Amino acid sequence: MNYTFHSQEPIYLQLAEMIKKKIIRRELEPGDKLPSVRDMAVTAGVNPNTVQRTYRELEGTKIVESKRGQGTFVTENEEILQSVREEMKEKEVSRFVYSMREMGYSNIEIKAGLEAYLAERGGINHD
Repeated sequence: MNYTFHSQEPIYLQLAEMIKKKIIRRELEPGDKLPSVRDMAVTAGVNPNTVQRTYRELEGTKIVESKRGQGTFVTENEEILQSVREEMKEKEVSRFVYSMREMGYSNIEIKAGLEAYLAERGGINHD
């Protein structure tokens, strides 16, 4: 995983977002153990306190669970995983629509542009 951070958002939140994306893409499966705080800190090039804060943030969303003396694990609760997946989708769609509206596009233009984009890159369902 490429750990590139920007200054607009705290690193622990950026790292949490990266881990969430790995979980919803199933690169980290339900029940998988996350790297130790120390290992993740070395890999990501951040302070262990930052990783600890990241893991606490993820625990707060219930997407991971800490087991005393064993480590931190991806939840096996599919409802939570699906809820986080939907929440992340909503967040990204909201950012996209907000940005397009800032540029003056109407909902019809946004939808048409998105459909054209998806059609050009592998098809789209027209349900």
